[in-house]
Amino acid sequence: MRALCVVLLSPLLSWAQVPAAPAASAAPPPGALPLIVGILLERDAQAGSGEFSVRTTGNQVLRYQYDRKTFVEREDQMIDVPRLQPGEKVEVVSDKLPGLLLRYARTIHVVEPLPPPPRPPGGRPRPYRASAERALPTGNLTFSGVVFRLNGERLVMHTREGGEQSILLRQDTRYLADGGIVDAAELKPNMRVFVRAGKNLYDQVEAYQVIWGTILEPR
Repeated sequence: MRALCVVLLSPLLSWAQVPAAPAASAAPPPGALPLIVGILLERDAQAGSGEFSVRTTGNQVLRYQYDRKTFVEREDQMIDVPRLQPGEKVEVVSDKLPGLLLRYARTIHVVEPLPPPPRPPGGRPRPYRASAERALPTGNLTFSGVVFRLNGERLVMHTREGGEQSILLRQDTRYLADGGIVDAAELKPNMRVFVRAGKNLYDQVEAYQVIWGTILEPR
């Protein structure tokens, strides 16, 4: 009888010892552009065009090329690359450059600016708010394409890869045309746009910034 129980239990014990297969990681939505986060190491001093380098969290150093069409932002203000400070934490969205190892920086967003310099003794204090208090949420998704449908709650765009992406519009979504902040009503169907986005608690893609204008023209 004891031998019969051992025979019956052996398959069950073998099955219980098989490790569960790891869950598949969620794939990025179609049309998402490469985005890296890292520390700015150096940048050229000229505003027209040049190069800069970023060290990622994995200690990989990447070099990028920029020009006047590169969108650069710090604390809701448009700036140029020479005004970036080594040591600042940045997000970079980039495209491949045919025939080159460098990538072209489409947008540079300062995530964590350097702290302000200490106030000199006897100087008058200046009000300062931490950047986290006035910054929009940091999205880890980026899209580029043409607006196909649009209403007050969402936009649907055809991405550069030919797919269709639906994106929710938030009450605080910011709209920029040719480098300046504009009203949401300025966004129209058939416009070619760049969108910085993220996912909400319901796993829906929502827009933090919608950008269009000369900075999106092909090189």
